[in-house]
Amino acid sequence: MCKFILRLDDACEKRDVEKWNIMEKLLDRYGIKPLVGIIPHCEDPMMEQYHEDPDFWKRVKIWQSKGWSIALHGYNHVYSTQCGGINPIHQRSEFAGEPLDIQREKIRNGVAIFREHGIEPEIFFAPSHTFDENTLQALRVESNIRIISDTVATKPYKESGFVFVPQQSGKARKLPFAVTTLCYHPNQMRQAGFDGLEAFLRKNHSQFVSFPQEATSRSKSALDKVLGKLYFLIKRIR
Repeated sequence: MCKFILRLDDACEKRDVEKWNIMEKLLDRYGIKPLVGIIPHCEDPMMEQYHEDPDFWKRVKIWQSKGWSIALHGYNHVYSTQCGGINPIHQRSEFAGEPLDIQREKIRNGVAIFREHGIEPEIFFAPSHTFDENTLQALRVESNIRIISDTVATKPYKESGFVFVPQQSGKARKLPFAVTTLCYHPNQMRQAGFDGLEAFLRKNHSQFVSFPQEATSRSKSALDKVLGKLYFLIKRIR
């Protein structure tokens, strides 16, 4: 039976609190424990439309107490290159293409903010899914993070000392994978998006699992490699 992981992107002090509250109530209703990406020092101009929540980190601790998994989602969420790196979902990045020293500084500062609020980050995913080998090296040196939510594959695998939990869809749907991560951005969702997600959860909530944080020795399979190449080929053609 296929399993699902729900991932929520772009939680930060400036966010659409009303939509995040809608999402939280929806997930509580069905007992879903998502992975949440926290931007520790958000400077993304898109977030300026929202009011700052002075109780944001208290809310993060509440999420954590519910069993939600908390991830470091970059540092400032500002794109500084037009590089897709080793997971070129987009040709823009906060990390891919940047020198190692800059990436180390971002990871170091992001981790420090998490620790100031009593959270030790163990999971990472980059804005727009884009990172490179320097990002991995920065994570090795500046953090205890060895789990990444991203790349395209049929199930989690280990490579370069990291466990990669693939992220394959931006909407709720069934795909022919053992584990499918569904990625949502609550700040940008409309009512139809919440309604569609609830309809999916109503039918499939028993198949949702918490974000896996256990080790795996599985290597990327030949099928995973073909799947990744095919996905990015189709994306370039489009």
